[in-house]
This record gives sequence, C-alpha cells and structure tokens, in this order.
Amino acid sequence: MNFPIKGEYIELCKLLKAANLVMSGGEGKEVVAQGLVTVDGQLETRKRCKIRPGQTVEFAGNTIEVAQA
Repeated sequence: MNFPIKGEYIELCKLLKAANLVMSGGEGKEVVAQGLVTVDGQLETRKRCKIRPGQTVEFAGNTIEVAQA
C-alpha cells in the first residue's frame, strides 16, 4: 500500500493507525513494542520512530510504502 504524508515524517505508531492496520494508537504502540513491525527490513521497537518518505514498513503481512504527498 502506498501511504502519502504531508510533513517531513510520521511517527511509526501513528502510521499504523492512519493506515488502519491497528484500531488505536495504544494498540500501535503495543505491536511495535512486541517486535512485530519492521522498517526497511529491520526490526523496529521504537514506538515514535520517525518514518520518512521512501521508507517501507511491514506489519502483519501488510507493506506500507511511505511517499511524499
């Protein structure tokens, strides 16, 4: 899925919620803390990791390609 952002970055837990992969920001933080999310193929456990255009996030079989709006 292609996900355009308007600013310089979006926090990882907020991206998961905005992409409708989790029901709440709290759930987003939990799945990141549990080690269920990768960014550019690397395990990411920082809930507020800054995701910038050009990066790829994977969670639960879904791939999000972040792009500049």
